[in-house]
Amino acid sequence: MMVLGFDTSSVTATVALVSEDKLLADYTLNNKKNHSEKLMPLISQMLNDLEIEPAEIDAVAVAEGPGSFTGLRIGAATAKGLSYAAGIPVIGVNTLEALAYNLNFSPYMICPVLNARRGQVYTGLYMWENNELKTIFQCSAVEIEKILKVIKNLDQPVFFLGDGTSVFKEQIISVLGGNAIWAPPPLSIPRASSVAFLGLNKLLKGEKQTPFEFKPQYFRRSQAEIQFEKRCLKEENQ
Repeated sequence: MMVLGFDTSSVTATVALVSEDKLLADYTLNNKKNHSEKLMPLISQMLNDLEIEPAEIDAVAVAEGPGSFTGLRIGAATAKGLSYAAGIPVIGVNTLEALAYNLNFSPYMICPVLNARRGQVYTGLYMWENNELKTIFQCSAVEIEKILKVIKNLDQPVFFLGDGTSVFKEQIISVLGGNAIWAPPPLSIPRASSVAFLGLNKLLKGEKQTPFEFKPQYFRRSQAEIQFEKRCLKEENQ
């Protein structure tokens, strides 16, 4: 059984192919956010290098959010297209859970932090228990102060990773001091292999969707939607 996974929720474009007991390939670009141009060529190159046909793949796993609105839409559209064309299911994987999965079997809690802008972060708390990744604090869009308050009250070391760590590093250190541990750079960015293996786990449990059922999870409205609503209200009041 093979699962194709990819993540376009941030500036990183990453694709991977996994089987039940093996990582077959993991390709990552972490430079410019041009997923609409790079994603399909990356997938095609990877499959060509592996000499694997799309018909041999059993499911498509995609980072469903939170993350960049444009990036999530590109990922969702690509997953739906591949799913429909190949007649295979789509499996949505939470972006933060996939990031936490990068730190396999960490002895400490794991806190992925994505910069959500407008003074907020997408974040959650995870912990490995009995060889499974458990959710301690549900994924949400919050001010960084809120998650730091939760972690400070726990008073134990926590691994931080994700693009928000560099933005809020000084604030994290000022609140948590030595209890803040930083994941190494290769593990602090999205990895499609994590998305694919989490997707494979879901597939084995029967958790899957058709391309018509799958929808990305945005967690909040886009800035464009907010601006449009403000403009409409302004015009109504004139």
